[in-house]
Amino acid sequence: MAYRTLSQYLSQQEGNLTAELAAVIEQIATTTQIIDQDLQKGALAGVLGSAGHENVQGETQKKLDVISNDHLIEALQSHPNVAGLASEELDEFTPAQNGGQYLVLFDPLDGSSNIDINMCVGTIFSILPAVNSPAQADDFLQAGTQQVAAGYVLYGPSTMLVLTVGAGVVFFTFDPESKTFLLTSEKVAVAADTQEYAINASNQRHWEAPVKRYIDELQAGKTSVRGKDFNMRWVACMVGDIHRILCRSGIFLYPYDLKDPNKAGRLRLMYEANPMSMLIEQAGGASTTGRVRIMEIQPTELHQRVPVVIGSKNEVDLVTQYHH
Repeated sequence: MAYRTLSQYLSQQEGNLTAELAAVIEQIATTTQIIDQDLQKGALAGVLGSAGHENVQGETQKKLDVISNDHLIEALQSHPNVAGLASEELDEFTPAQNGGQYLVLFDPLDGSSNIDINMCVGTIFSILPAVNSPAQADDFLQAGTQQVAAGYVLYGPSTMLVLTVGAGVVFFTFDPESKTFLLTSEKVAVAADTQEYAINASNQRHWEAPVKRYIDELQAGKTSVRGKDFNMRWVACMVGDIHRILCRSGIFLYPYDLKDPNKAGRLRLMYEANPMSMLIEQAGGASTTGRVRIMEIQPTELHQRVPVVIGSKNEVDLVTQYHH
């Protein structure tokens, strides 16, 4: 069977694609292959363990967090079509060396707590239109609806690139022989109904009443108002959990909780919530904070956090209904 390459797909100019946007996406894909090689070597390359310092989020960085971030900055800062970069791992945005048409935001290594136990991790990216050249800090504060492309690379048993350019969601699988991403699934769709959910149950005592009600009903299964049993899955890597939903439906929740009332949520709007929301909505799913559509939020800061309820539309709508 002949598979189309990433380059061949991008040449079709579907959705928001332009030759310039295609070039940026290809550069991201090429860079993730380098990150994948570092991950494959693991302990052999001395890249496991802590980097010995924290990022802007106050989280202890892994060595591969820093390495992955450096790879992406180096590859994209000099790209002719990139005006600026923003990373979850850096305090401030990084201006590009050229006056390009696009801004790239990324989480270089999502789920990095999984690195040392050889579990799945990923790279998430979001692409926005540039506003000024060179880029300024406020240029990045665009609602998710302004994204022209979003995606992630899942480093798992197979390395996969999942992409949307505003014309649906497609899967590419990396072929280690040809060193190429090959198109393996088109028109990816998330079913409106599901029997799987993902949530960090250790925070249950801190949840708000609507989330407690929803999860209690799922756990009661056939004996409750839902009338069917549900299974819980939790990967501790948003890329892994969202990929499962894109493959076989489901709902993922990282809701607002009262553990730290001063924090609006756990996940980052610009690097995680917006790109994943674009992917899920393009596949027919839904994404909210429990109260409002995530992609309509007007950002006020680069590292803003939000609650996330994302996945199969009927389940997301029900959680939102409970909050209202």
